[in-house]
Formats: sequence, C-alpha cells, structure tokens
Amino acid sequence: MQQNNDNTNAFLLHVSAFAGYLFPLGSIITPLIIWQTLKDKSQFLNTHGKEAINFNISFGLYIFLLSTSVFSFFTGNILGLFNGIDIDFRDTYSYDGLFSLWGIGSLSLVGIISLIKVALIIIAAIKANKGEVYNYPFTINFIK
Repeated sequence: MQQNNDNTNAFLLHVSAFAGYLFPLGSIITPLIIWQTLKDKSQFLNTHGKEAINFNISFGLYIFLLSTSVFSFFTGNILGLFNGIDIDFRDTYSYDGLFSLWGIGSLSLVGIISLIKVALIIIAAIKANKGEVYNYPFTINFIK
C-alpha cells in the first residue's frame, strides 16, 4: 500500500508543474513545496522531487533566455518604426527581413519548447505512477 501511495504522490509532484500556467513561477514553487513535505518519506519521492524541480528550473531558464532574445528583436523593430529616421543601410542589406525572421523563428522555438515541456511532464507523471524513475532530458542538475 505504501508503494502505491508513493507512486501517486510522485505523479502529483510531476503534474504540479502545470501550476505554472496559473501563477508566475508556479511550475517551480509548487513542486518545490510538495517535494519539501514528502522528501523524508521515501527515497523514491526524493528522487522524483529533485528531478521535477531541476527540470522545471532548467526549462524555465531556457524559455526565459529565448523569450528575452525575441523581446529584444521585436523591441528593436518597433523602435525602428517609430524613430522616424530612414536608415539607408537597412534598405541596402535588407536587415528588416532578417530581424523579423529571427523574431518569428525564436517565438516558434519558444512554443515548441513549451509543448515539449508539457509532453515530458506527462511522460514523467505516467512513469512515476507506474513506479518507475524518469530522468528528464536536457536538465541541469541544480539540486543534487
């Protein structure tokens, strides 16, 4: 009975990352709180908690860095529109197309990474519910 309870708690630990869609940093704070309350009950829950928190911090960092690059390119394009100064080198080398392409590509990449994050959380939750340990890919181990 204890193993089934641990599986359910590990499942909830991974699924709690979806709280990030309800409030800022919820995908990190909610699993952290759950992990802190359950880590002493079993090594299984401790392992899943560390994995979930490291994954959410890593992917939050990746999405933040990509979003920052998208924001900087879009802000540069918007400020260029309102500047009112005609810059000839942009017409000659057509940098506008390059900036727009980079912004759209980065924005698409943020969306793809977000979808991958959702899929990986679901996979980890299913594995945890079966009693298996799942190691997320592309995770930086902040908590060891």
